[in-house]
Amino acid sequence: MRYLLRRLPNLGRNSSLLRAAAVAALGSGVLYANAASDSNSRFQISLFLPTRGDLLSVPWRAPLVSFGPLMHGKATAVGNDPFPLHFSRVAPDPPADAKNQVPTDGSTHCSNCFTRDTIANAAAKVSPAVVNLSVPKGIYGLTLGRSIGSGTIIDSNGTILTCAHVVVDFQGVKASSKGNIEVTMQDGRTFEGTVLNADLHSDIAIVKVKTKSPLPAAKLGLSNKLRPGDWVIAMGCPLSLQNTVTAGIVSCIDRKSSDLGLGGMRREYLQTDCSINVGNSGGPLVNMDGEVVGVNNMKVLAADGLSFAVPVDSVSKIIDQFRKRGRVVRPWLGLKMIDLNDMIISQLKERDPTFPNVDRGVLVPMVTPGSPADHAGFRPGDVVTEFDGKPVGSIKEIIDLMDDKVGKPLKVVVKRANNAVATLSVIPEEANPDM
Repeated sequence: MRYLLRRLPNLGRNSSLLRAAAVAALGSGVLYANAASDSNSRFQISLFLPTRGDLLSVPWRAPLVSFGPLMHGKATAVGNDPFPLHFSRVAPDPPADAKNQVPTDGSTHCSNCFTRDTIANAAAKVSPAVVNLSVPKGIYGLTLGRSIGSGTIIDSNGTILTCAHVVVDFQGVKASSKGNIEVTMQDGRTFEGTVLNADLHSDIAIVKVKTKSPLPAAKLGLSNKLRPGDWVIAMGCPLSLQNTVTAGIVSCIDRKSSDLGLGGMRREYLQTDCSINVGNSGGPLVNMDGEVVGVNNMKVLAADGLSFAVPVDSVSKIIDQFRKRGRVVRPWLGLKMIDLNDMIISQLKERDPTFPNVDRGVLVPMVTPGSPADHAGFRPGDVVTEFDGKPVGSIKEIIDLMDDKVGKPLKVVVKRANNAVATLSVIPEEANPDM
């Protein structure tokens, strides 16, 4: 590879000086140069690419380089040079524990690194446990076809997690099975499933199949570890297409049912931009560790990238109640509540100087007449600061503390106007299923 330079005024024809300057400028040995002059007072420099060992032995690395000749004083444009000269500083030698780090070529996978195989590996862990659910569809006892949904096997005995709307019809507060459910696994095996439990408000159901051999099961993760921007994958059978995997990110970790215009009891969803369609309902939402973190259950038809899943933390509690009682028991207080933050507190104090001095808490703007909260002495404007003996700053914390404590008195501390403090005792009732 050769490069011609016009004579430099300060170098003359001293080839050794030119060689030294070229070598120094090109990275102390990364590119080697020999120089000579010709009869036209031009210097001819021969550049030799180093070996791989040479590259690894110095602190500067250069990619493949090509030099265009200087013809009649005109330099070759960089954009026309397929390998423009470019040097980049490399990191210092790796530490002693470099063997525990992941190579940049994507050849291995770890839970803390996103590589070319991360999504594929996560899907491979859950894929054998994802099933297709084919359910009879009809009216007045007449079968008019079958509807398709998805599910996830969560234990080797054949327990399948899915959405309630996939497998049951709700007549008022009662759920009735749509009929025999045909369960098809990804390896082609088929089973007949029956509905064990279903909950209208959470849209979660459990289907059971009988099996003589253990079935592959997916691991349930923790949805409270998710953050907006985390990668997730949705798996299932959209539009009857089995073994479908789509990827996206978490858009919101606590999208409230009221934000979506859904009435009834308060519910929270994971919002993602994964592509899900009819048939994805009941399929798993999976994190990059191959753990189920949600159950896909709905999307916004008029928009792309607005999909929702029931968080697995809520699902785990529902499954526990199914096992203990066969149904979900929800305590009810009769309070409308609002989470407080610094901005809301500041605005409330501007409007009403008597608003209590609090850093966090839950505001009670309305109390339902005749409710347990009304009987306990709650007033509109109260700020709940402690619930069942523990400080609280969000509605979710209160709901978690109540759990399924129906009929048990709970101690609540509230702050009122002019910083008055009141301690109340409230006995939750079981929520009306029609609510």
